[in-house]
Amino acid sequence: MERRQQRRSGNSLKGDVLTLDTKNSLVRADGPFVATIGVEDLVIVTTKDAVLVAHKDRSEEVKAIVDRLKAAKRTEHLHHPRVYRPWGSYETTDNGERFQTKRIIVKPGQKLSLQKHHHRAEHWIVVQGSALVTRNEEQILLTENESIYIPLGALHRLENPGKIPLHLIEVQSGAYLGEDDIVRFDDDYGRG
Repeated sequence: MERRQQRRSGNSLKGDVLTLDTKNSLVRADGPFVATIGVEDLVIVTTKDAVLVAHKDRSEEVKAIVDRLKAAKRTEHLHHPRVYRPWGSYETTDNGERFQTKRIIVKPGQKLSLQKHHHRAEHWIVVQGSALVTRNEEQILLTENESIYIPLGALHRLENPGKIPLHLIEVQSGAYLGEDDIVRFDDDYGRG
């Protein structure tokens, strides 16, 4: 029924969307729920960190918005909530002074670099799957609902030895939490 209404009204809908008297519009919700009432010829796209609303005849002008973001020295065009890496992805879920939390997903059979940090410690909590953790000279296998502490300066690596994606929550704490505080010793993807 919903597909038939979309075709009849000329709409293209994706995600958690509800429309009423909406015509010839594209509505994509990758973030919060979107409801439209009595609109026509719009492009509406939501993500976790941004919302775009444009007349469909002007949707090509998004570049002008990106240029204005750059001019205002904003970072929305550079940083997206989910960051993809060869081993999987991570998403920052919260941050504040001296802490940051991330949701990390590691593909089956993949591993992050053997690394250490000079300015932060990390806590990892396995939510789904299994994790093989190297911490200095130890190797520890963690499963769902188990956790481990990686102290500041410890040599460490995270691997997914399983057949399903590894989901974990990482809590970082320390004086500096930037991605450039990674010293890599071994990396399957050739990163220095």
